[in-house]
Amino acid sequence: MEFIDLKSQYEASRELINRRIQTVLDHGQYIMGPEVAELEARLAQYTGARHCITVASGTEALVISLMALGIKPGDEVITTPFSFIATAEAIVLLGATPVFVDIDRSTCNLAPSLIEEKLTPRTRAIMPVSLFGQPADMDEINAIAKRHGLAVIEDAAQSFGANYRGKKSCNLSTVGCTSFFPSKPLGCYGDGGAIFTSDDQLAGSMREIRVHGQSRRYVHTRIGVGGRMDTLQCAIVLAKLERFEWELEQRAKVAARYDALLSGRIGLVGRMPERTSVYAQYTAVVEERERIQAALHAADVPTAVHYPVPIHMQPAYAHLSSADACPVAREMAAKVLSLPMGPYLSAESAHTVAATLLSAAGVALPGVADETELPRGTAAAPVLP
Repeated sequence: MEFIDLKSQYEASRELINRRIQTVLDHGQYIMGPEVAELEARLAQYTGARHCITVASGTEALVISLMALGIKPGDEVITTPFSFIATAEAIVLLGATPVFVDIDRSTCNLAPSLIEEKLTPRTRAIMPVSLFGQPADMDEINAIAKRHGLAVIEDAAQSFGANYRGKKSCNLSTVGCTSFFPSKPLGCYGDGGAIFTSDDQLAGSMREIRVHGQSRRYVHTRIGVGGRMDTLQCAIVLAKLERFEWELEQRAKVAARYDALLSGRIGLVGRMPERTSVYAQYTAVVEERERIQAALHAADVPTAVHYPVPIHMQPAYAHLSSADACPVAREMAAKVLSLPMGPYLSAESAHTVAATLLSAAGVALPGVADETELPRGTAAAPVLP
């Protein structure tokens, strides 16, 4: 069993992916080739944002966004301590200071009710993370930002494709950033990412920043980076877009199978109304995680922990906050356990994962009568020509 089955995904789209790659090899425009503009247009249309700017990685998306917003040394950016390190790293790389606000115990997303007490005259932006595939409480966060004249950057590295009150993740705030790391719901075969905004001026700045601050060839009007997403990776994402909605449907079915077996029997990361998740991870909340994880490993069930150490407790960031800050983040870091997830995970495999987890936790598996109500096997993947 794979934690994320990229091999089956490739087999289902092999011909289209190979054709897209061959087209790039034939025209030879490996940097800023036509597939870059094509992908940006497709993704902007998908999200509803006016602009999409593809970049070299999800981390680069955050860095370029902060640069375009003018974040500089001495500024502060409100963010979560419960995320991959890149969220805070992007802030620190520009000399600014991440100010960590604790999370909601149910969703593990940034708790809006705690933001305003952390604001200072140096606060310039809020960077929530749409963790595990579910958007954060963006309306509440945007309202706080509006009251205080702040920008909001949604770190949507895990939530591209999710819906929030009629809008798409990445088009919920001043700026949205995502990642196309291979394990993401929409991934390439290397590093890649994208920035979304409907602000024309910001979009123009971001396009210049990603090409070394260049407004036209050899004219550099601002400080920039080498932040382009290469043409081959854009071509792969274009191929994967053809079946993306189908894959999201299958992820939701896998989650429903897990829910039917686990909900009410073991702790789960909560999901909020008026939004969807793309289930970048399906995450349980357990006591004695190390023991349970070892039992799953012994049964050949792969797991992962997202994330075992909150950012504010990482050695490189510990000076920014006291170790006893953000108690909910510290609690959840000791309990979360991500299970195999993906559009190609069969009903039988999901049952095996859930049964093994429940057994390790000392909880009885639902009876046969309960199982008859489960969504049945994963639909056959349409093989694209």
